[in-house]
Parts: sequence; structure tokens; C-alpha cells
Amino acid sequence: MNSQEYIEVSMHITPFSEENAEILTAEISELPFESFSTEGEVLKCYIQKDLYDAQALKVVMSGLDYPGFDVEYSANLMPAVNWNAVWESQFTPIVVDGKCTIKASFHEGLKKTRYNITIDPKMAFGTGHHQTTYMMCRALLQNEDAVRGKVVMDMGCGTAILAILAAKMKAGQVYGIDIDAVAAISAYDNARLNRVGTRIETYCGDASLLQRNSYDVFLANINRNILLQDIPTYAACIRKGGLLFVSGFYLEDMPMIVGMATSVGLNYVSHDTMDNWCCIKFSR
Repeated sequence: MNSQEYIEVSMHITPFSEENAEILTAEISELPFESFSTEGEVLKCYIQKDLYDAQALKVVMSGLDYPGFDVEYSANLMPAVNWNAVWESQFTPIVVDGKCTIKASFHEGLKKTRYNITIDPKMAFGTGHHQTTYMMCRALLQNEDAVRGKVVMDMGCGTAILAILAAKMKAGQVYGIDIDAVAAISAYDNARLNRVGTRIETYCGDASLLQRNSYDVFLANINRNILLQDIPTYAACIRKGGLLFVSGFYLEDMPMIVGMATSVGLNYVSHDTMDNWCCIKFSR
């Protein structure tokens, strides 16, 4: 993505919390926003000028009814920015537990690790820097025997870091699903960039696509509310003896996630934490 004019929509959330910002992000994700960030007590949302529909946003916002917080928003045109250049200046390589390196194509001369992943995301669909992505990668690396030769699903795949790692760990077949079309295309491109495109299939859609198959290892790095909604669907398509790894929520949300998972026949195994973010492993 080169120079492009964008609309910046500023969502003023009262009272502000990361959880409220995540809820709002999930609600407006049906619109073609490409990136989200928080600055102070404001959620910033970015969308290409040509795709911005003020009436559609108004309809979505008028349908929000959360007793816990209020939202006021404004939209402003941003000057043309070379987003690729911005991304390149901000993306530093990541090494997970000394075993997996996540880098961009312009990073050269890095020390090789056992697994090396190159990604070129569109805008900001994940570079592995977030604590939840790091923990999910670590979870895969700690369960290598469970991945090798098995069928893996990366739900909410984004740039497909987890799917690519699973494929490099010799998974038999890997699937990726993301509700955002740009993310799904980015996942497809990155799988081929890493020469595992023949073993990764990516789709644009939601959990309704899961009924097409069953899985040995299921990965879902998504926000808390989507997990609570969709864990029953995940559980129904995980094979007996299979594993579910979930992240994208805070440690204090863990009881709700565990409660939902155990209510649909999954067994809590263990969890990991990083900066108050949480990653949980369940078995079927």
C-alpha cells in the first residue's frame, strides 16, 4: 500500500478502558477500517477515503447500546501518507524464545533461528509485536509434537504469522480465516512469501466457515467478546484429543473464558501471561 488518502475517525470513549476500546473495535469491524490505535482516551480508526461512508458509520454507531460507556466521534481527512514507509520505520524483528524470528523482507543479515518468518502486512494487521501474538507463537513452539502432521486452524489469522509457523513446524494442513478481506489477502500473500502456500488455505469470513472441516489444533487470537460468542463453535469442530489455544484478552477475563470453554466440553490445561495479557491452552 503506497501513498493513499485516509480518513481518521476519532472515537472518544467515556469512561475509557482498553476493554471498552476492544468492544468498540469489534462492533465497527464490519466497516472497511484498516487500522486501529489508541491515543490517551481516544480510539483512532483509519479507513481509505474512497471507502469511507459517513452514513454507514452513523448507522453502526447509532445501534450501539452499551450501558458501561458512551462514545462521541469525529472524522478528519489525513494527508496522503506512504503507509509502507511508516510501517517499515516502526517494524523491528522479533525473536520468540530464541526459536522463531519474525521479520520483514527488508531486514537483512539477521541470525537464523529454527523457524524464520517473513511478513509484509497490509497496513497494521499484526507484526508479532503484540504480547498475545508472541504468547501464541510460544504456545505453538511448546507443543511441537501436537502440531506435526496435524490439521491446524488459525482463526482471525491477520497476517498469518501463526498459520505460517504451524506450517513450518510441519503441520499437515493449515487453514486461516479472517473477517477482513485485506487481512485474508495479506495472509495468502505471506504464506506464499514463506514458501508454505501449498499447505495454507486462507478464507474471508467468520466462524460459520468452520463447519467445513474439523481440526487437531485450533488457534484463536481474538478479543474477549468474540471468543465468548464463538468458543462453542470452535469446540464443536475440534477433534477428540485436539487442542485449543486462545488469547486476545486480559488476565482478569480468564475466569469467563475458562467457564465458557469448560461448559462446552473443553478441559483447561494451562495458561501464560505477559503484561497482563493472557493465553490459555485447552484440550478436547
